[in-house]
Amino acid sequence: MPKAIRVHEYGGPEVMAYEDVPLAEPGPGQIRVRQAAIGVNFIDIYFRSGAYKAAQLPFTPGKEGAGTVTAVGEGVSGFKVGDRVATGAGEGTYAEEPVIAAAGAVHVPEGIDDVTAAGMMLKGLTAEYLLHRTYRVKAGDTILWHAAAGGVGLIACQWAKHLGATVIGTAGSPEKAELAKRHGCDHVILYREEDVAKRVREITGGKGVPVVYDGVGQATLMGSLDSLAPLGLLASFGAASGPIQALDLGLLAAKGSLYVTRPTLFTFASQRPVLEAMAENLFSVVGSGAVKIPVHAQYKLSDAQQVHRDLAGRETTGSTVMIP
Repeated sequence: MPKAIRVHEYGGPEVMAYEDVPLAEPGPGQIRVRQAAIGVNFIDIYFRSGAYKAAQLPFTPGKEGAGTVTAVGEGVSGFKVGDRVATGAGEGTYAEEPVIAAAGAVHVPEGIDDVTAAGMMLKGLTAEYLLHRTYRVKAGDTILWHAAAGGVGLIACQWAKHLGATVIGTAGSPEKAELAKRHGCDHVILYREEDVAKRVREITGGKGVPVVYDGVGQATLMGSLDSLAPLGLLASFGAASGPIQALDLGLLAAKGSLYVTRPTLFTFASQRPVLEAMAENLFSVVGSGAVKIPVHAQYKLSDAQQVHRDLAGRETTGSTVMIP
């Protein structure tokens, strides 16, 4: 019987149980995948803790994984048994052989292994829609990316550099700053020691940046707004430090007619042609070697509790994957 992580009640890492689950048959529009590697993301913590609600309890967390199709449900075209696939928008991927929506899966090209695919789908597609669709980064832009040594940050900063941007990143330690510099950052601000907005103004000759990418949330909100040039855009795409509770729109006027958006991958990925174009763009830039996927930690699926402790404690850099 295949194994999966099951959450019977919301709470800390200890609520994740490693259990036998029956092998499910895919329903209409679904495929079953024997996973070779499972991606881990901060959103998994939000669901486990109850900050985001699952459709029902118990549930299996996880959005990301890569493996081989073992069964195809009714009405599915484009996938067959034996195909290599990956998803960054699945449900219940903390499992050896989950059933996922075919609409959220993509074919993995030759030359990209399962661990890389599992470590890059959600984070890489997030970087793709932020850099190419939320604000289209172009050569000559200077951008600010918070948590540059995180899973999305290390991918996005390389990609932004490849697009010709000057990349300013923030990091919490000199070690993380070094890592960010090796992955595309031209400047790294140590946010615990330095005033981020002040440093951004110094680096940009007082102008500020046209876009700030902020997956941190409440803790960085004001520094992000203060780093923007007039008419600049704050793309708030996550809330690792806690959700933004209230934003006085008058501040946006006072700080230079700013824009704020709260995009999600799932909005973009819900349109199949967009998802396919995003995945093609991601696989192309990774396949060419322009962007390397830093998988810095591999665990067993049975170690999911420890994985979540490390992720929440900011002990991780780059991508983390679990091997079933």
